[in-house]
Amino acid sequence: MIVVVTGASGLLGRTVATQLRDAGHDVRTLQRSPSGIEGVRDVRGSITDSDLVSAALAGVDGVVHLAAKVSLAGERGDFRRVNVDGTRTLLDAAERTGVQRIVQVSSPSVAHTGSSLAGVGAEPADPENARGDYARTKAQGELLALARNSADLSVVAVRPHLVWGPGDTQLVERIVDRARRGTLPLLNDGTALIDSTYIDNAASGIVAAFERAEHLGGRRYVITNGEPRPVAELMAGICAAAGVAAARFSIPAGIATVAGSLVERLWSIRPGRDEPPMTRFLAEQLSTSHWFDQRETQRDLEWAPQVSIDEGLRRLGEHDSRLSVPTASNS
Repeated sequence: MIVVVTGASGLLGRTVATQLRDAGHDVRTLQRSPSGIEGVRDVRGSITDSDLVSAALAGVDGVVHLAAKVSLAGERGDFRRVNVDGTRTLLDAAERTGVQRIVQVSSPSVAHTGSSLAGVGAEPADPENARGDYARTKAQGELLALARNSADLSVVAVRPHLVWGPGDTQLVERIVDRARRGTLPLLNDGTALIDSTYIDNAASGIVAAFERAEHLGGRRYVITNGEPRPVAELMAGICAAAGVAAARFSIPAGIATVAGSLVERLWSIRPGRDEPPMTRFLAEQLSTSHWFDQRETQRDLEWAPQVSIDEGLRRLGEHDSRLSVPTASNS
């Protein structure tokens, strides 16, 4: 099939595009910067440019939509412009050009309203109560996409959870950088149980959803490794792989939440150069359990993760022996 992958300059997008190429599909990518993937054709530009998107989708069979503004802070309008308006632009173009299937790559945060998610499936997206502008706009984008599912256009939403691996600038390098600086706290001793997803598994799950999309239209799935671990254990494993000391101190979640609120107010007045050290969303993510029942996902996608958490950490350690910590960037 001819497939367009949006947001392929990010780690997950690049890995998805590479796996689709290796599976024999004719892959094109759409994002602002070069994807750097051999054997694919880049279309460079914004997902909000209607004419560009329509041209990129002409003659295309399917789309995997990963392009998004991903951040803990930023202007609310920027999140909406990319995550909501950009998704609508893509959907309109897909209908005009006769695209047959779309995988909308979303996030479990679209259904996280502050309390623990323990052993649940893909709960409905809740833009009214999701935490933070990223989660709220991703929830709106997911609902927009699923509403376009029809007999002519199969739309599936997938939510890979806490994706990490070699080359990750969204999670791994931020944890490592803060651990090196001694500014990485645990909340409530890091006992919250969380799922995560090794990069190769997240990508293969998305590819499986794409290849089975015609049978899964209108449905949503969470993708994880299916190996929930305490926050402290996962972060310690990532730090050990990079050869740095793990978090040395813990603070109560309530204090972190208050601090996050104050930091958000400060960032809205005078933004820092990097991500804020704490937000309300981050405090909740680090102090509440969020792990997911994977039986429906694995059955419907005819997929299972192939790289365990321990093997992923081993691979991360091999890569991180050469790791330098660059500035984080968005897809």
